[in-house]
Amino acid sequence: MPKLKPISWRELVKYLKGFGFERPYQSGKHPYMVNGDLVLTIPNPHSKDISQDLLSRILNQAGISREDWEIKK
Repeated sequence: MPKLKPISWRELVKYLKGFGFERPYQSGKHPYMVNGDLVLTIPNPHSKDISQDLLSRILNQAGISREDWEIKK
């Protein structure tokens, strides 16, 4: 299984759009992205990269495998 690398918030949004998620919407404290019936909460934009652990949890919630993620990048 390929090892995930930290990425920026902008990269995360760009790649999730490639998987069919619609732009980030803001409601409440955190932005979210939508793909059909799936609503995926994402972290707030900030200057630091998104860690491997958090990226792994986001991909799991989105139903995206690590292999598919690496291919799409």
